[in-house]
Amino acid sequence: MEINKDYAVQMRGITKIFNNSVALDSVDLDVKKGETHAILGENGAGKSTLMNILYGLYGADTGEIYLNGEKVNIYNPSCAISYGIGMVHQHFMLIEKFTVMQNIILGTETTDKFGIINTRKAKKKILDIISRYGMKVELKRRVRNISVGMQQKVEILKALYRGAEILILDEPTAVLTPYEIDELMEIIECLKRDGKTIIIITHKLKEIKKSSKECTIIRKGKFVDRVEVQEESEQSLAEKMVGRKVKLSVEKKPAKAGEVIFRIENLCVKSERGLDAVKNLSLSLKRGEIYGLAGIEGNGQKELLEAIISKRYAESGKILMGDKEIQNTSVRNVLDSKISIIHEDRHKDGSILSMSVADNAILDKYRKKPFCVNGFLNYEERDKFTDSLIKEYDIRPVNCKNTKIRNLSGGNQQKLIIGREVSSNPDLLIAVQPTRGLDVGAIEYVHKILVRLRDEGKAVLLISLELDEILDLSDRVAVIYDGSIAGEFTQEEANEHNVGLLMAGGKGNDRENS
Repeated sequence: MEINKDYAVQMRGITKIFNNSVALDSVDLDVKKGETHAILGENGAGKSTLMNILYGLYGADTGEIYLNGEKVNIYNPSCAISYGIGMVHQHFMLIEKFTVMQNIILGTETTDKFGIINTRKAKKKILDIISRYGMKVELKRRVRNISVGMQQKVEILKALYRGAEILILDEPTAVLTPYEIDELMEIIECLKRDGKTIIIITHKLKEIKKSSKECTIIRKGKFVDRVEVQEESEQSLAEKMVGRKVKLSVEKKPAKAGEVIFRIENLCVKSERGLDAVKNLSLSLKRGEIYGLAGIEGNGQKELLEAIISKRYAESGKILMGDKEIQNTSVRNVLDSKISIIHEDRHKDGSILSMSVADNAILDKYRKKPFCVNGFLNYEERDKFTDSLIKEYDIRPVNCKNTKIRNLSGGNQQKLIIGREVSSNPDLLIAVQPTRGLDVGAIEYVHKILVRLRDEGKAVLLISLELDEILDLSDRVAVIYDGSIAGEFTQEEANEHNVGLLMAGGKGNDRENS
């Protein structure tokens, strides 16, 4: 395709190599002005690397960039911003101690002749943007006290405040609730109507169908295809992304549930603010079943999990693994009780970003044989184990064991964490948002693992904001609302209407509330 001023962005022959690993191999991209364009690819395919080059975070080894038909040299983010490019990263770049307004104007402050920041002028400009695009944001609140969805709006506001005409969104729905996703889609439509060009990096097929007109597909660092989204099915997009046929629904046999292995009885837990977050909650899990806990974020899931792993004090009630009470003991005691946890926040709770992939692979095992011999770490066994996880879970790049885990894509970080926890052979696996940030091929694989554990007689507690995931995987579904179990369903009874109604605080039929 020729270089054309009708295209906001055109990238030609972009190649990038990291440590002898080819991240991008002569990739082309064409994005029309005023449209939403998706970049689709597996974890580690090179999507974020391509956009980081457009934003000036990386320099391409070879290739050219054209904006509105003109060749440009983007050598750092400040240069990209001057060209009207803004980027909202998957992991937000906000200062938690600062207010929303302070974060938005940071680095672009205007001052009077005495050097005092003109907050009145800045606030007026921000309020104009908020009004124009229908974003509800409280400027005085500190970032640490607002939801993830609100933080994303702050990042978008920050880019618009700097004059972005081209907005890059990296995995924008990976950390959002279904309601927040709908809000984001409305904001994107408003931006598009105003002539903005949106580039979405994603692997979520439903959201591509909702939001984007065209899609560029990248696989293993190479350009695969550029398609009209509405002319493709979700299945065809998935196959082009992964390079093979992918099953988009979970295949599993009926559960053969055994005895109860895990119980919570009348549990009460308080939040950081001293409010009742979990209220007389009771549930039980059996061997050989996947128990799905559905609910909108902020209904006690975080406090419940922290109480289960003894990270938060339980005011009253019991948590039992078998016949052993584990509440208010220690995280180590919980792990030693054959419980493994896939945490929701892979950075804060699931890994140590400054450590290597190999060291992260044995975070829960370094004290035990064969990784520890006479008090010393056995590096040979560590590396052998890490190599096996990299191979089994298709973690990329394949030679990453000595790489700091922060340098892996989010999806590859998640695959390592899942492999580590499953390899512990737990009797109970607690999986919180286990497929967050994963592509359809990796999601298919993770779902197979959870079903395999179930079929081996393990218990799986699945806590997810993805209602489709809960309904597809679970043998029983419970809904948590306002810190309590609002209802429980068998697999046959559970559907989007029944479960969604209780998630929103409504009342189901007598069976659902009995």
